[in-house]
Amino acid sequence: MMQLKVVAIDGNLNVVHQNNVQFDSELPEFRTQGGVHIHTDRLTVTSPVLMWVKALDLLLDKMKRAGLDLSRVRALSGSGQQHGSVFWRRGASQTLRDLDPDQNLTQLLQHSFSVSDSPVWMDSSSSQQCLDLQAAAGGALRLAEITGSRAYERFTGNQIAKLLQSRPDEYQDTERISLVSSFAASLFLGDYAAIDYSDGSGMNLLDIRTRTWSEICLEATAPHLDRLLGAPQPSTSVLGPVSSYFMRRFGFSESCSVVAFTGDNPASLAGMRLQQGDIAVSLGTSDTVFLWIQQPRPALEGHIFCNPVDWQAYMALLCFKNGSLTRERIRNECAGASWEVFSAALRETPLGNNGNIGFYFDTMEITPPAVGVHRFDPDDKKVSSVSPQVEVRALVEGQFLSRRLHAERLGYSIIPGTRVLATGGASSNKEILQVLSDVFNAPVYTIDLSNSACLGSAYRALHGLVAESGVSFSDVVKKAPEPQLAATPHPTAQEVYNKMLKRYARLEERVLQESRP
Repeated sequence: MMQLKVVAIDGNLNVVHQNNVQFDSELPEFRTQGGVHIHTDRLTVTSPVLMWVKALDLLLDKMKRAGLDLSRVRALSGSGQQHGSVFWRRGASQTLRDLDPDQNLTQLLQHSFSVSDSPVWMDSSSSQQCLDLQAAAGGALRLAEITGSRAYERFTGNQIAKLLQSRPDEYQDTERISLVSSFAASLFLGDYAAIDYSDGSGMNLLDIRTRTWSEICLEATAPHLDRLLGAPQPSTSVLGPVSSYFMRRFGFSESCSVVAFTGDNPASLAGMRLQQGDIAVSLGTSDTVFLWIQQPRPALEGHIFCNPVDWQAYMALLCFKNGSLTRERIRNECAGASWEVFSAALRETPLGNNGNIGFYFDTMEITPPAVGVHRFDPDDKKVSSVSPQVEVRALVEGQFLSRRLHAERLGYSIIPGTRVLATGGASSNKEILQVLSDVFNAPVYTIDLSNSACLGSAYRALHGLVAESGVSFSDVVKKAPEPQLAATPHPTAQEVYNKMLKRYARLEERVLQESRP
């Protein structure tokens, strides 16, 4: 999280204002790099809470100076990077309720946090706590079945357990624990804001089916934790009106509603306007896959969260480490460093690559946990090399078969009307998108993701005003610009890739066996 950003939209979903505060350059006194402090153990990564507070002061001042009439804001929501936590000191709730509009938030809240540096998503210092939680839950898979994910070091519950064990005095001085999202909502509300179901799913603490805190996980993490967390609420909840502090200091209207804030990934799903059956693929340094699913099947890889815009549905997230850097390596080695030659190789080779399949894990992959380059001929025999054109198609088909295989294992299914939404650097390459369309047997559309979490928060604020009356999120955002159609599947794609997917799954098991120490 390198910046605090705002997007304002009007009733027709047009963006009417954008602004941001860059943490490193505009708040240099906090001495962050990329908005964080990486500690000497290289595992602990934190951000100063007061930096976030000061950034909000700055951002609202910038909005006022830009002439934005904040009295016209009907509703606001927001998002924060998932998993990070904020620990409020005893008495902070009273401070929040009594904010003096003649002073800025930074002055008023400087003594309100029992932990001054918040653990953030990059932190990986709670390995022992992860093992303890999985043992208490009955194993990694059982924990995933309850909370949507196996134990991860960055997940909030494990960070709370670590704080209790390593700094008990600070934990004892804590009155409330917020996620970054609910912390930001609390500032606007003038009271502790509830954690929403969707962001709460990234803590290893929420039972994603009952949408309540899991007793097993709470007890394994810290005593009386339910009191410190408060009851979770639906992501579409209106938490209340904006506090009098913001009315008097910045001119917000007393009728302005604060809609539950959520995590950055759930907010991105809203910003992309995913619908049932859709899948979004972000083709970047690492490839990220967002899924809308109805019947989740949690696994040891990937994450399942409660859906932020439809409380009866779920979303899933899969991350693949070997993305664009691997595509660039194969381009350099097999296509003379030319994307044109790379694209021609995809055009000139048949769907299914005459039965050749490849796995290209230049660095240890997350999904699945394997490493190395593994090539197989049509008879499933391992081969050390193939022609450059075959290599190019083996890479791209292999990557997208992997995305589909692991999405389906989490409960995703391709249905009539399924769309694949593509974004990121490689989404500008028509031939790569054609392979994506063929492998998923669905049309591919391109979208701009640069503002997705911010825009999703604005859409969610608008939806929050009418969600109680049963209006769907898709109805609220139907006027938003449509994504651009980029590719449609070849008539034979379904037959070719349904067979190939079964082979790919079998071969992946072999690759996993070979990758184990």
